[in-house]
Amino acid sequence: MPDEPGMTVLDQIVSARRRALEETRSIVPLKSVQQMAEARSERRDFAAALVAITEPGASQPLRVIAELKRASPSRGLLRQRYRRREIALGYEGGGAAALSVLTEEQYFLGSIRDLTEVRQSVRIPVLRKDFILESYQIYESVAAGADALLLIVAALPDRELGEFINLCKELRVAALVEVHTETELERAVRAGARIIGVNNRNLKTLEVNLATSFKLRAKMPRGCIAISESGIRTGADLRRLSEAGFDAALIGEHLMTQPDPGQALCQLLAESSEQPVLFEKRNSKIKSR
Repeated sequence: MPDEPGMTVLDQIVSARRRALEETRSIVPLKSVQQMAEARSERRDFAAALVAITEPGASQPLRVIAELKRASPSRGLLRQRYRRREIALGYEGGGAAALSVLTEEQYFLGSIRDLTEVRQSVRIPVLRKDFILESYQIYESVAAGADALLLIVAALPDRELGEFINLCKELRVAALVEVHTETELERAVRAGARIIGVNNRNLKTLEVNLATSFKLRAKMPRGCIAISESGIRTGADLRRLSEAGFDAALIGEHLMTQPDPGQALCQLLAESSEQPVLFEKRNSKIKSR
């Protein structure tokens, strides 16, 4: 990542995203993406996929949003052979409740085409993970097939945050609102967030601390769907998050650096619930579609 004096990592990524967005708008105007978004009818329920329905007293593994990304600013290239459809199907077979797809181009080497291809390959909801800075990107996300998208509180003023949450409601897609501090959590709640993700990674420094989730979970309002993001590597991590009241976890780098991400997810879920691994059976059904 280029070293620009006075700019945090988040500042640099947002600056690059704005430049890329200008180019995108010059090729596909706002009116066109609005028409494509409004023409789309089918949606998958992202929120419902993350809420476990169990018998009273029954234990349930934390739901996992499994992430597809080729690279990251902190680790560089994560996967040389980035076979999106194969990874997506593996995740679905491995027990993912939903998928997250990185579409930012410069630092994560993603694209909006990644999202569309993944969405067409699976039956579970798909989240667009990017740095959403303008309403244009929300229409673009819906047109590309997203069932949900990420809104990062640290990257948005209060007015835009509230407007974007409302626009997501109008377009019938979920907004996963991401926070890292108590102040950001308060802003998210005021803006009307109902699905709140705690990013354990500080986007300004890229440092990761799982304790961030435990600190903020106790301050979340009742009724919200709580998601922990980043730094989750073991079944024990999932159990601790579940015990703390989280509904789901978003896991990316740990899975993407494994030889078989889908099987790694299955193993992680098995460790968290102490249940037998069923990946081979599930995956065989998917391959036979």
